[in-house]
This record gives sequence, structure tokens and C-alpha cells, in this order.
Amino acid sequence: MRKAMIVSAVCLVVFHLGLIFWGLVPNLVSRPLHLALALPWIFLFVEGSRASRLSGAVLCALGMAASIWVAWNHSALGDQYGFLEGNLQIAIAAILLLVVLEAARRSIGWPLPLVATLSLLYGLFGQHVPGEFGHSGTPLASFLGTLTIAEGGIWGSLAGVSVSVVAIFVIFGAVLNAGEAGQGFMNIASAAAGRLKGGAAKVSVISSALFGSISGSASANVASTGAITLPAMTRLGYPKKLAAAVEAVASSGGQIMPPLMGAGAFVMVELTGVPYTAIMAAAVLPALLYFFAVWVGINAYAGRYELAGLSAEDRPATRTVIITSAFFAVPFAILMWGMFAAGYTPQYAASLAILAGFVMLFFHTHGLLGFRETLARLENAVINASRQVAMIAAIILCASIIIGVLSITGLGVKITSLILSASGGYLWPSLLLTALACLVLGMEVPTTAAYVICVSVAGPALTKLGLEPLQAHLFVFWFALLSTITPPVCGAVFIAAGMIGENWLRVALTAMALGVGLYIIPLTMIANPSIIAIDTEPVSALVALAQIGAGLALISHGLIGARSLLSRLGLGAAGLVVLFGPMLIG
Repeated sequence: MRKAMIVSAVCLVVFHLGLIFWGLVPNLVSRPLHLALALPWIFLFVEGSRASRLSGAVLCALGMAASIWVAWNHSALGDQYGFLEGNLQIAIAAILLLVVLEAARRSIGWPLPLVATLSLLYGLFGQHVPGEFGHSGTPLASFLGTLTIAEGGIWGSLAGVSVSVVAIFVIFGAVLNAGEAGQGFMNIASAAAGRLKGGAAKVSVISSALFGSISGSASANVASTGAITLPAMTRLGYPKKLAAAVEAVASSGGQIMPPLMGAGAFVMVELTGVPYTAIMAAAVLPALLYFFAVWVGINAYAGRYELAGLSAEDRPATRTVIITSAFFAVPFAILMWGMFAAGYTPQYAASLAILAGFVMLFFHTHGLLGFRETLARLENAVINASRQVAMIAAIILCASIIIGVLSITGLGVKITSLILSASGGYLWPSLLLTALACLVLGMEVPTTAAYVICVSVAGPALTKLGLEPLQAHLFVFWFALLSTITPPVCGAVFIAAGMIGENWLRVALTAMALGVGLYIIPLTMIANPSIIAIDTEPVSALVALAQIGAGLALISHGLIGARSLLSRLGLGAAGLVVLFGPMLIG
């Protein structure tokens, strides 16, 4: 099994890197092969009962055969314009839909595939729904064909993002994590903030921000950096609820931190048509504000609990910091050079950075690594990359079913009209409805999937009410993160609380206070859009940064540092006035 995993992982990594260098490959070849290579990591190379493994093997074989059939026959299928011909093609379409739904269920649970199944049922039987939410009906061969042999469903534009961009950056992150880049993150954070008041918590914030920018998963971030930061904080006398909350909040912020921002940024590129560099520029100041608010909160807690910084023996030596920082600094420098100086596409620049990271795997802090250790690192890199690529592929392809049905049936337009009518045509009620939908969806599906579904139905309504597309998408993306720290389902909090042995609700309440920026900053993007215009209006953006930062500092200190209810209310009100007063006056 181990050899099969390694061979499969190498094939997956080589295929996705090869797409960057081989030139133009038809979409109906690259996207089905993307699914075919991902399926073994969902159905075969996993733990489970005998029945689960047996059914997984059958589904994997059927799904791979159907995907390869689509890729092999892509030229002929392109001439059918999404209309199935014959029972064989109908069977292949049914297999593909079933396999994608089950792959998503095995990867992330029931909620997302359940929504996709309901959308399929609506597409098949929605003509029997009375009133304006019914549709006129679509022939079965056309409906299934559009979803499975054309680029209007599971092989749509989102699948293209998963194939050509997300997979590359996931491989990049896996290569960095297999070496000493993670230790480099920790060392540079310890050197920068370890001696400060509340230093261990601030080390967690910096390291999680750095690590989270490449991991794209709050839960993965907590599990990795938390293994180091949580014991350090508890050893220094931090209350368990605070230590776990700091890690959960910092790890959640990694997904909004440029330059990578996880898979969501690249999906945003596809959905908005805005260049990746412009999205990164728009996201950087709000992300810095988020971590600034967390920093203020840590200072307030440090004053309350008299939290000291790291002792000198717990901080790494300067030589160690310089050496270990190279393990992530060199690949990141190549990535930035490729995107900004050389003008390469993000995926091409990332491929060059992957090659640099690959070379770094042969070294450690004291020089050249042994053959066995190097081989273990390489195996770890390709296997972890394959697992993550497969999980994201399952999520994105399942979400693509929903988007395909919304497009085919016109349901998306009807939901947009419903949002507009429910809000009375006013922007802020529409924003609140959208935020609530993001919170509810995000409780049960990953951030990227919640963002894609919410923005597909609410995005058009928000743009009709006057928001720029990038504004609307960033607003939805931030609120899709709420569920990482907000009860009743808060994944990052659950993991951090479990690792440290604390009641999850106490951790969640502390995390919500520390992460108050996650609730407020998306609203400031609407009230003061200059904050996302650093590339076009730098002066206005910096003024907005100062204004919003002052408001957040007042609110954060009021929630955590103020001793009386009256002072908390006063500081909170003052913060809101600083944040939104100029908008009300205007």
C-alpha cells in the first residue's frame, strides 16, 4: 500500500506541475484527469471498515474510468454541446455525479453533498414546483450533459482553478512544511516578539499568520503550530482558555493573510476576473488590521494576568534564526520575484518556488541531510500534497454541481431577487442577511465552499446595490470564516481546546473577544472602501488604516482590558463612532 501511495502521489504532483510547463491542455482533459488522480486519496488510501474500503475501491474504479473516458473522448464530446447521446453516456454522467458527491461526503461530511443533492433534485424536478421558484424544465440528456461532459458543471471554471492554481500552491505548502520552514516561522516569530509582554501569545500570532498564509486551513494551522505554541504558553502560566483562543484566532487569520490566502483567493480570481495581485493588494491592510486587533487584545490580557515574555533560553539564537528562516525565505522570495518582478503567472512563479523548496529539502540547520531523512521528507511532501489536493478537489467539484444547477435553472437569479426584496432594496440589511447565510453555511462546510455558495447567490444582489465586485467578494469571504471561532460549530476552537484540555465554550468566548476584528473589519470594507484600495489610492488607504485601527483598538481594549461594564460600553461606543461616524456624517 505504501508503494502504491508513493507512486500515486508522484503521478499527481508531476501531472499538476507538468500542466504549467507542457503548454495548453484542453479543459476536458486536464480537469477529468485531476479528478481521476484525486480519487484514490479519498476512496483507497484511507482508514475505514471493510465495507467502506470495498465500496471505496468500486467507486474509485468507476470514477477513474468515467473521468478517463471523458478525457479520452474530449474532442467528440465538445461537438455535442453538453447533450448526452445514448445510455452509456447517461450512465457515465450518473457515475461522475455520484462519485463526486460521495467523494465530498467522505472528505468533509454530509452538509455540502446534501446541498448539492438537493440542487440536483431541484434541477430534475423543479418544473413541478409551483410559483416563481419553479423552472420550465430541462431535458434529462441536456441537464446531465451540461454538468458532466461540458464546462458548465463539475468541469467548470472552478475546477480549472483547482487544477491549475490551487493544486500548485498546495504542493508548494506541502514542500515547505516537509522541510524546516515551519521551524523557521517559529524561530523568526520568537526572535521578533518573544521578549515582549505576552510574548508567547504574540509568537503564536506571528507564526500562525506566516504558516496560515500557505496552509489555507485554520484547523491544519492549529494542529501544526499549536503543537509548539500551546505547550509554551501553558508552561509560562497562560490560562488554558487564553492559550487555546490565541492559537484558534491566529490560525483563522492565516486564511485572510496575503500572499497566498489559501484556496479562496484563487477562486476569487476566477469569479471576479480581478488579477491575483490586485486581490492580494486589496486584502493586505484588512489582514494587518485583524492581527493588530488580536495584538491589542493580547496586550490587554497580558496586563490582566501579568503574562511575561519568553525567557532568554527559550528564544532561539540569532544564528539559528537566520539559518532556519532561509528555508521559507528563499522559496517565498522566488515566488514574489516571479509574480512581481518577472511578471510570471502566480502558478508559474509558484512552480519555480516549489523547485527551490525541493532543493531545500536536502538540507537542515547543520548542513546536508542524510539520504534516508531526505527520502522521508520527499515522501512526506508528495503524500501530504496529494491528500490536500484531493480534499480541495472534492470540495470544489461538489460546489461546482451547485453552481451549475443555479446557472442551468436560473435559481441564482431568483435567490438574488429574494434577497433584494427581503432587504427592501437597502444595502445594509442585504449585508446582514448575507453575513447570516455565511455563518450558517460555514458551520457545516469549509470556508472556500461556504464562500463559493454564498457569493454565487448573494454576490449579484450586493453588486446590484452598488458594491464593487471585489468589495462584495471580500465581504463574503471574511464572513465565511466566522464559523472557525463562532459557536455552535467552531472547528479551530474545538481543535485548540482539545489539544490543551479546556472547555471549548470558554475558549470560544475568549476567541470571539480576541478575534473581534473578524466581525467588524468586513463592515468597514463597505463603510470605508479606501481600506482595500492601497494600489490605487494609497494615501486614502493609509488614512483609513489609521482610523479603523484606532476604532478597533478601542473596541478590543474595551472588551478585554476594561474593568467595569460602564467603561467597556464607553470604549465600545467610542470605537464604533471612530469606525462608522465619518460614514454617518457623510
